Amino acid sequence: MSLIYLDNAATSWPKPEAVYNAVDRFMRQIGASPGRSAHKLGLQASRIIYHTRELLAQLFHTRDSSHIIFTASATEALNLALKGLLSPGDHIITTSIEHNSVMRPLRFLEKSRPLEVSVIGLSEKCSIDFSSLESSIRKNTRLIVVNHASNVTGDIMPSGEIGALARAHKINFLLDAAQTAGIVPIDVESNHIDLLAFTGHKGLFGPQGTGGLYIKPGINLRPLTEGGTGSYSEFEEQPSFLPDKFESGTLNAPGIAGLGAGIEFVLKEGVNNIRARGEDLTRRLTRALEEIPDVLTYGSSATDNKIPIISFNIRGRDPAQIAEALSNKYEIMTRAGLHCSPTAHKTIGTFPQGTVRLSPGHFNKEEEIDFVAECIARIASEGR
Repeated sequence: MSLIYLDNAATSWPKPEAVYNAVDRFMRQIGASPGRSAHKLGLQASRIIYHTRELLAQLFHTRDSSHIIFTASATEALNLALKGLLSPGDHIITTSIEHNSVMRPLRFLEKSRPLEVSVIGLSEKCSIDFSSLESSIRKNTRLIVVNHASNVTGDIMPSGEIGALARAHKINFLLDAAQTAGIVPIDVESNHIDLLAFTGHKGLFGPQGTGGLYIKPGINLRPLTEGGTGSYSEFEEQPSFLPDKFESGTLNAPGIAGLGAGIEFVLKEGVNNIRARGEDLTRRLTRALEEIPDVLTYGSSATDNKIPIISFNIRGRDPAQIAEALSNKYEIMTRAGLHCSPTAHKTIGTFPQGTVRLSPGHFNKEEEIDFVAECIARIASEGR
């Protein structure tokens, strides 16, 4: 069997053919900077940026696409949201399954602003205790920030309920959708999401170096950077209107062209259909792994509340050696370690060694999933 790619939680691959074509067409036939020049190539570039912004607004169910800001990654979007919103003396609530893209900016701000951070502990099954969440709210609580789905276990957090709680207490709600955009339906309005960070290169099938932040109307953020926007160039002050306020410098137009093609693929396939396909593959692989002696899986066993991520270990074995064997002996691409989420691994009891993470994608086949399980069984049997 040829190479099997099960590292889609890091970057989805392969991409839909339309994504490759869109990037190639932009580079070969357009090539100009969007929002800068008035010649026809510049205008074509600007139309592509606008079209992709509109597609994202459709995907996330918001009416004003100007409130979707393009960034280089979900990490940059999260930094913009956190550093742009929070001020000295603010209190923030987050959870113990967050990615370092949330935890590291918060720890930086905790010391530099300074501000206060409360981390709500989750169970080993990554379920949230709403009474603990609500009891952590203070008079100065400014923000609740939650990972929509764990990049370690795949468990999905109840964003609608968290958003409703935040809204009832007049607290801003930031959702990290790096793992869920394009895989789980997201409605920023009905789920009371004030800020939504997403990446383009995972469930949206776009190229690396793409991502963004949805900012609810009325939320005022400080920019991370100032500079040329192509608008109001006669003034030395940064424009105050969106999206220009947050998009200084030349955008990654070829990447955004590919991202647009990826979103069109998602909308055509249907997010619910993509999710159902992922659930089927995850369920198939989870059940096979549970039959293998000495294999341990983590997180909830309810695959209908998970994205396609399975973390596992083989009792008494180093996860890095398991991943190396899968790659070198069987051409199966996985990721081992802490997955930039040490607090998540502390939550599920796998710190500091981590786990092997399997993350099937939309283009994986059932026979590939079965072969992966067979190979893991062989590796597990070698240690007995």
